Amino acid sequence: MRVVVLGGLGNFGARICRSLSEDESHEIIAAGRHATQSAGTITVNCASVRTAQLDIQADDFPDKLAKLQPELVIHCAGPFQGQDYRVAESACAVGAHYVDLSDGRRFVANFAQCLDARARAAEICAMSGASSVPALSSAVTDMLAARYSRVDSISMAIAPGQQAPRGTATLKAVFSYAGSPIGRLKDGVWQAAHGWQDLRVLRFPGLGTRWAAACDVPDLELFPLRYPSARTVEFHAALELRIQHMALWLAAAMRRRGMRIPLERSAPWLNRVSIGLLDRFGSEDGGMLVKVTGIRLDGTAGASEWHLCAPDRSGPEIPCMAAILVARKILAGELTARGAFACTGFLNLSEFGPLFHRWGIRTAIEES
Repeated sequence: MRVVVLGGLGNFGARICRSLSEDESHEIIAAGRHATQSAGTITVNCASVRTAQLDIQADDFPDKLAKLQPELVIHCAGPFQGQDYRVAESACAVGAHYVDLSDGRRFVANFAQCLDARARAAEICAMSGASSVPALSSAVTDMLAARYSRVDSISMAIAPGQQAPRGTATLKAVFSYAGSPIGRLKDGVWQAAHGWQDLRVLRFPGLGTRWAAACDVPDLELFPLRYPSARTVEFHAALELRIQHMALWLAAAMRRRGMRIPLERSAPWLNRVSIGLLDRFGSEDGGMLVKVTGIRLDGTAGASEWHLCAPDRSGPEIPCMAAILVARKILAGELTARGAFACTGFLNLSEFGPLFHRWGIRTAIEES
């Protein structure tokens, strides 16, 4: 099977190419704006991976993609905030299965409604959000929710390691909603938080305490539908260095009050400054937590908290895992669903176990 990975030379795409190239029965093509011509190759994981030059914003993108004759397209070329569905539509047009790593709320939440008819007509599976959110976060929540007769609240947070590799696209995604209103369910009522506001302190086992702020992710819209008894669904992110976190909080507060601060346009420069000046003061370890509260199966009130610790700069492997698992299922013919879907309910947490083990990622559950 031929797999085209868009953004295949980037922070996440290269990791996916490395993993999928372990199966030599499939041809992996790493595509990107700055890749070499289609005759070029790179060595990934001791295997030769073909490269192709593709710009998803170019007018001739659909034609160039069709010439590669993909059977599976994996879209890693973010940020997805503000993107349309032309890549998924192009995959449908050539009859190729489609998977993306989108964490854009509107992109993932509207994906099925906009693409399902085309995907069914093309007899392909199109999957959006095969990343840390909502794929991994929903797999964890499903596991915890099975312990409860009624789920009352779901709280999630990520805490990246300062020294973990990060791409400019990731920063642009983070900056895109700083200071903007975020609709979320709180105490049974839809309320507006604001991106990188709502400051609080969270404890991440193995990492200590960090300041965290509100983020806009697909889970805020998808989880109230998936877990209808939940009265609160919230998501926060916690940067390791407090000075950096407070700077972003302050910039978000200024944007909230109408000041025009071009964070997205400054993302490449800010990333270089962070690497050059700040990374030395941080660590290589990142984390994630998911907490569910409610009424247990025995009728008592309780809370269950799953947490993850990713050492040695392994944090960026986590957003790639769901896409790798879904791609492997498609390549093996195990995923027979046809249509367009947000990536919830297609993976269970146990399937992530071998990948966690490979990278030394530790997980645990605390009950209270």
